[in-house]
Amino acid sequence: MKVVVYPHRLEIGGSQINAVELATAVRDLGHDVLVFGQPGPLVERIEGLGLEFVAAPRPRGRPSPKVMRALGRLVERRAVDVVHGYEWTTALEAYWGPRACRGVPAVATVMSMAVAPFLPLDMPLVVGTEQIADHERSAGRRAITVIEPPVDIHSNAPNAVRTDDFRRRYGLDPRAFTVVCVTRLAAQLKLEGVLAAIDTIGELAPVLPAQLVIVGDGPSRALVTERAERANARAGRRAVILTGELRDPRPGYAAADVCLGMGGSALRAMSFGRPLVVQGEQGFWELLGPDTVERFLRTGWYGVGDGPEHGPAKLAAILQDLLPDTERRVHLGAYARRLVEERFSLEAAGVRQLEVYEQALADAPIRCRQWLAPGSASASGLAAHRIKSRFDQVLGRLSADDFNSTPVAGIAPSKAP
Repeated sequence: MKVVVYPHRLEIGGSQINAVELATAVRDLGHDVLVFGQPGPLVERIEGLGLEFVAAPRPRGRPSPKVMRALGRLVERRAVDVVHGYEWTTALEAYWGPRACRGVPAVATVMSMAVAPFLPLDMPLVVGTEQIADHERSAGRRAITVIEPPVDIHSNAPNAVRTDDFRRRYGLDPRAFTVVCVTRLAAQLKLEGVLAAIDTIGELAPVLPAQLVIVGDGPSRALVTERAERANARAGRRAVILTGELRDPRPGYAAADVCLGMGGSALRAMSFGRPLVVQGEQGFWELLGPDTVERFLRTGWYGVGDGPEHGPAKLAAILQDLLPDTERRVHLGAYARRLVEERFSLEAAGVRQLEVYEQALADAPIRCRQWLAPGSASASGLAAHRIKSRFDQVLGRLSADDFNSTPVAGIAPSKAP
């Protein structure tokens, strides 16, 4: 089978890393996989994994007819069997390009916390949680699969990387407990928790020798830097350290005594055998353990609390209890590692992904005859979305990552599996 994997961008980020690692897993199962996309920092990693990379033209807007044509030419030239778009922009370009014009099956993966309502209902869809899958089934979608964010448990493992250079480079205090957050510094989903963690460490500094290391970059970098400087001034020392974006963030996870995170970053922290405090929104912080895991297995590694004003106090209580307790940290770290090994391995996810491709190929003749109604509904929905986005922009309320701003976990009640 020949597959084109098309991430929505090739910056360092959870969805993109999942796309590249799953592409490698499918390749290792004996298939021909190439990656198509806008050049970015992940290209080096793609090529290092032995995957072929094909650069997409630069779009003016998304979805882009120019990109669709380039993708269609690539599919025809290389006799591609399936095109796989990650997130809604690339999914629509795969659907309206190779799928509509050449009949080549297009598959979508959405690792955002909600699915764009105008994604065609006949497009095979992969999501990261059972809760989102249930929500999509209730909207009329049938071809839906859950593949929880996978982890390469071999390269992300205790003792897989050394931390000496990392600690020296960023001047980490060897006497302090190290709390690490590997994240994109974006307003949606991430920023509230990052700022709460900074404030928490700043307040704890006089009573607890702790340092917070934030690995990542993004549009909110200036605000995060300002808040970190204020926290350090209160602490009277470098209690908050910003590393910026690292092409290989693994030394950050490995250097941690405790990790903070959500989504794929949370799972990679677990793979390193580190205790995890799951980050969410509206003041949500929850320590992963046997008594809390069922919630996350259904809703994903995220949650919604009862108000952002409660976040710093809740995180402070968790860290004050956990950091000094070495035995408990070791126990929870080992539990997290076992969970990843048993449920989130990249090899198992690659097999499930291949099954999605095979089913898309098998269903292609039927979908080609029945695409007009879902395709028309998708086009109408996208047009309405663009009108609303422009209206919101005029009013100064445009969201940069609009479907992450209304997560399913925040609007649907949680149920036990």
